[in-house]
Amino acid sequence: MEMTGERRIPAPRERVWAGLNDPDTLRACIPGCETLERTAEDAFKATAAVKIGPIAARFTGNVKLSDIVAPVSYTISGEGQGGVAGFAKGGAKVRLNDDGTATVLTYDVLAQVGGKMAQLGARLIDASARQMADQFFDRFTEILSPPTETGAMAEQAAERRAAPAAISVFDLIPKQPFGFPLVFWIGGLIWLFIFIMIFGSYL
Repeated sequence: MEMTGERRIPAPRERVWAGLNDPDTLRACIPGCETLERTAEDAFKATAAVKIGPIAARFTGNVKLSDIVAPVSYTISGEGQGGVAGFAKGGAKVRLNDDGTATVLTYDVLAQVGGKMAQLGARLIDASARQMADQFFDRFTEILSPPTETGAMAEQAAERRAAPAAISVFDLIPKQPFGFPLVFWIGGLIWLFIFIMIFGSYL
């Protein structure tokens, strides 16, 4: 299977490069990825649940990076085992080019599958691979894209809604103290004040 593609990512090349080498970012973007850990400076180990046509399997594999020219390009190669479903192995060349404040990522993939997956036919495998690639880059682009002004305002509004409401001292006053309306007590206090002002000197 051969596949080529290009994606424009609205982020500086250094940030895109960092994302392509960050296990947490990759784990969040790879469809079906369950675990992804760095085993060396240029190697990862991953587990992913993959479904191609009627076949669903959990693949465990190792990925190796080579020909690293930071932050411009590298070659990624690996092999995964999916039990009775078969295996997949291959590699891809990834290149990053500046495009103003954004980055254009291009990739060339060459892969091979075996076992039951190989019986599904090249057309179905190619379609599934392209769908997974689109899902990966959609998530990757979303994570690296700077927040829009509208999005930032929405986040601030959500924070305001989540914040506890300020409590006024008037909220602490019972509505009907001892069973009488609040206005009754206010009126009584006013008359008491007037009474003291007039007759206080005679008390």
